[in-house]
Amino acid sequence: MAEKRRTIIPIGPYHPLQEEPEFYKLFVEGERIVDIDVRIGYNHRGIEKLAESKHYDQIVYLIERICGICSTSHPIAYVQAVEDIMGDIEIPERALYIRSIIGELERVHSHLLWLGLAGHFLGYNTVFMWAWKYREPVLDIFEVISGNRNHYAMLKPGGVRRDIDDDAIPGIIKILDDLIPVLDMFKGAVLDDPVLAARLKGVGILSKKDIVEYSALGPVARASGIEIDVRKDEPYAAYDRVKWNVITQQEGDVFAKAVVRILETYESISIIKQCLQKMPKGPIDAELKDIPPGEGIGHHEAPRGETFHYVRSDGTNSPVRHKVRAPTFMNFPTFKASVIGERVADATIILAAIDPCYCCTERMSVIDRKSGKQLLAGEQLIKLSQERTKEIARKMGRS
Repeated sequence: MAEKRRTIIPIGPYHPLQEEPEFYKLFVEGERIVDIDVRIGYNHRGIEKLAESKHYDQIVYLIERICGICSTSHPIAYVQAVEDIMGDIEIPERALYIRSIIGELERVHSHLLWLGLAGHFLGYNTVFMWAWKYREPVLDIFEVISGNRNHYAMLKPGGVRRDIDDDAIPGIIKILDDLIPVLDMFKGAVLDDPVLAARLKGVGILSKKDIVEYSALGPVARASGIEIDVRKDEPYAAYDRVKWNVITQQEGDVFAKAVVRILETYESISIIKQCLQKMPKGPIDAELKDIPPGEGIGHHEAPRGETFHYVRSDGTNSPVRHKVRAPTFMNFPTFKASVIGERVADATIILAAIDPCYCCTERMSVIDRKSGKQLLAGEQLIKLSQERTKEIARKMGRS
């Protein structure tokens, strides 16, 4: 019997269906993917190192720009890490409710954004246009609350920077109520559409075992029946003060991941409305002063899963170490488990189902491909970067 011929199909580093640069080699026999080689590293921006030269308040603005879609998820985790260093401090109740409101508004707009992109990847551009149309009012709410449709600048260690005007609450609730029939339409379009069912059901399956072995997070894990959610497991902000449910599905395929995100949007709207109605009057900032020496951790259930921040202080105005772990860092490796054995035509939507964010995830290392040994450690990479920067500055000065 003739041996099957293996073909390599490259995707990236620049591809019209990928919002960020990344490179995949699909090893294919016929129409089936038998192996994959993944290369990322095109987006490394040195955020963690930059944080070491910024004041604790300035860092909030810096890490908002790790990811535009999660521009409040990283700040929530970060400020909780700083507050953990402070020890036994009391954050004002109203600030805790506002943190939950902003976090859940971000989940709604992120899930609608993902739904639209998923429709685009499938050639279902009606879903793309409608999902993004109805995402706009959510961004309008952000503008009412913070003055910005993105990068809201609401968080600070010790509380929040801006209050929510009581006069704005009825209008916000109306926008959210008007969104419910739209979600019903999307739920019907996804759950009842035979074409989408044929395209997504049974595709890119991750078992519970896969989730545990890869330590997957967020909707990726919950779509495989793993009820994991930081908001429930280790409550923070106002999540233990309102009623809501963790959404799970059992199938673990792309269809299940879509269902989880749609149903989670209903829960987010419920959380926001409860917070708006229950948050007490009072201050919004504990007005922290000096940050003492110590270590702190903070996390937040971002739309993609748990975002984790570690901060170490030496008692000065800037951290000596700031470590960020985004959810895609944990979810991205599951792509290999879910794509092998699938058709080439399904590779892109399987990847999109984890809602990857490479600019959140990027790490830099220099490895010898043959031996697997690390050639340059972190300190050496930093020194090399600094020398290169000085060289460029000298050249610009001469020109």
